[in-house]
Amino acid sequence: MTRRPLLPLFGLVLILASGAAGLTGSTALPADREAVAGEEADADGLGPAGGDQWFADQRLYPYRSPVSLDAAYRAAQDQAVRAAAAPRAATAAAAPWQPLGPANIGGRVTDLVVDPVRPDTVYAGAATGGVWRSTDAGRTFARAWPATVTPSIGALAITPGGTLFAGTGEGNPGGGSVTFPGNGVFRSTDGGSTWAPAGLAGSDRIGRLAIDPTNPNRLFAAAAGSLFVPGGVRGLYRTTDAGATWQLVLSGANGTTGAIDVAVDPGNPNRVYAAMWDHKRQPQGRTYGGVGSGLFRSTDGGNTWTRVGGGLPGSSANLGRMGVAIARSNTSRLYAIAADTTGNFLGFWTSTDAGTTWARTPNSSTLTSSQSTYGWWFGRIWVDPAASRHVWIAGVPMLESTDAAGTWTSSTGIHADQHAFAFDPRVAGRVFLGNDGGVYRSTSNGSLSGSWTRATSLAINQFYTVAASRQDATRVSGGAQDNGSLRSWGGTPFNAIGGGDGTTNLIDPTNQNKVYSCSQNGACTRSTDGGGTRTGFGSTVSDRRNWVTPVVFDPGHPAIMYYAGNRVNRSTNSAASWTVISPDLTHGDGGTGGATFGTVSTLAVARSDGRVIYAGTDDGRAWVTRNTGGSWTEITAGLPTRWLTHIEVDPSDANTAYVSVSGYRNGDPGAHVFKTTTGGTAWQDISAGLPDAPVNDLALDPRNAAVLYAATDVGVFSRAAGGGWTPVGSGLPLVPIADLDAGASGTTTVLTAATFGLGFYRTTVAAA
Repeated sequence: MTRRPLLPLFGLVLILASGAAGLTGSTALPADREAVAGEEADADGLGPAGGDQWFADQRLYPYRSPVSLDAAYRAAQDQAVRAAAAPRAATAAAAPWQPLGPANIGGRVTDLVVDPVRPDTVYAGAATGGVWRSTDAGRTFARAWPATVTPSIGALAITPGGTLFAGTGEGNPGGGSVTFPGNGVFRSTDGGSTWAPAGLAGSDRIGRLAIDPTNPNRLFAAAAGSLFVPGGVRGLYRTTDAGATWQLVLSGANGTTGAIDVAVDPGNPNRVYAAMWDHKRQPQGRTYGGVGSGLFRSTDGGNTWTRVGGGLPGSSANLGRMGVAIARSNTSRLYAIAADTTGNFLGFWTSTDAGTTWARTPNSSTLTSSQSTYGWWFGRIWVDPAASRHVWIAGVPMLESTDAAGTWTSSTGIHADQHAFAFDPRVAGRVFLGNDGGVYRSTSNGSLSGSWTRATSLAINQFYTVAASRQDATRVSGGAQDNGSLRSWGGTPFNAIGGGDGTTNLIDPTNQNKVYSCSQNGACTRSTDGGGTRTGFGSTVSDRRNWVTPVVFDPGHPAIMYYAGNRVNRSTNSAASWTVISPDLTHGDGGTGGATFGTVSTLAVARSDGRVIYAGTDDGRAWVTRNTGGSWTEITAGLPTRWLTHIEVDPSDANTAYVSVSGYRNGDPGAHVFKTTTGGTAWQDISAGLPDAPVNDLALDPRNAAVLYAATDVGVFSRAAGGGWTPVGSGLPLVPIADLDAGASGTTTVLTAATFGLGFYRTTVAAA
């Protein structure tokens, strides 16, 4: 696909806005395999790589290389913005979308800065939710970025005078955000109320921003670059005019090396340190290290650079992400951390002579285990501005040392996966922390043995799924990245059911107290009291299971349920026990590098005939059975070789069905939505008018099955029979929509969207 720059439109918006084989032996999944709430359920050893792999595989399959997801996503955003500005068809008339929350749970925060001018003002960068602002010292947050285009945020920085800079595109390559790139640096001079482009368009991911404390117009940006395509805008850049122009001052050793961290010496701004990172994504794996990785130093303000040795790792294929920090109270004291190429902890070092020589600090189980197997997810160090031996490092827990990394203590009582830390320059002892669970505040100088208070309002959850009750529309639940399955009832709205990454959620349409929730790779529970007490599913049979394992009701008999790994299982007693009813429906590729592939990704049962079941797979195969699994017929012919994301069956005709696929066209004729009226013997492309973006879900209007809704990476669209696609309603932020629920309430249709970055949104569509 030809690269299409989004900057002019993006910038304008920001300036103006605020045949079946025999059954074979397979493995049975034990009953409940969930983690404690707030923990990463890392049974597969992938941590944040699991969700990232799930997102990337959908958009990359069938792995034509190279694939520029970055340019494709920006082009799709451009198309969506223009579609939203076009006149609306009557079928798309809807009330403005309204946020439902959760606001009290938090979500993944990538960076924090405290305003040095405006009292009690803190800014948080959200993984896929833009910038948020608190004016009450981190108790509550409100959006500080226009909803029209909502980017992933990689870095924040603020000048002594209060000018705020945001680097878009997350540098941490996991958790799904890597498939949603940014588009450069933006600047706000009014506390985040309005934003203007500040250069580096097409940079995809910004790992860090650092401002010269003596010259607010002089700024360094660590551009990590595209993970998928070498070259492009990557390396360390410098501006001396507040972003009007930029100069590449440190390029990588090769096309896959970018900058990930940068620190300016506050006592001598000509001394600058930059961490370079050689890393790339392959279609079915990752190489997060290489000979280009390392720490570099400049003593002339960034004009020339020297690789730092003196005890730090030399150039090596096994050197991964590094991080660096300078002690403000003693700028000769520095700290550095490194992971190896696989993500394991490599070492922690300190220097007392401004980086000329380095001493490796003692290893301990607390230190090494803090990085788990994905040190590339962290790479951050912070030093107490008043005490050079007082240091914190990011990991699954936060670690703190008061003796220059001689010994460490680990955080308890706060959410896992630390990414951000900021000191309040106006209030001594006040420190803010950001992680996958939101923002926390300390009034005891960040002491991990002290108390931390979490923000009560920050609606940035990244949802994979949504379910809504058919008896009470206020009852909503969904599976969220690293925050379990979240429900709006049973206590303070919202509250968690289980932990890890919540995935599939279901609410029985005839009894809202019968609820089902899953975590990654098909570890599911069932409840008859709304989730108050839960029991694991009975054992299911499959060799492998999708990150978001499909579980569906028979719409006519919800006690009958279907669950699929690479084989379909059937239950007639609300998931208490299961019987396998299919062979392996995939090509049998179980994935590489620990990633799961070759699974059923979607299931659908015909309401008009419960014997008819459709199945789609992540490797592009479609199937139907007309005798409850007695035999299966492949119906792939006519569909592109893409990850099938959803199948929807007409409620009155089992032969009429719709299929959505992921991926971008990237120069090929593949489309995103198809229709059959012959039970899959022939398919019609009905994608005309949709942006070229992955379609993640489909839903038929429950009051009028001639209207079809599509949830995409760039919004929700609707299509009437024989017509084109049009955006639904107004006020929905331009953020990925991972799932969509359509219910009926009297004469209106209620649409509830699971956004991947801003929680749930809802609109109602009146009868035409």
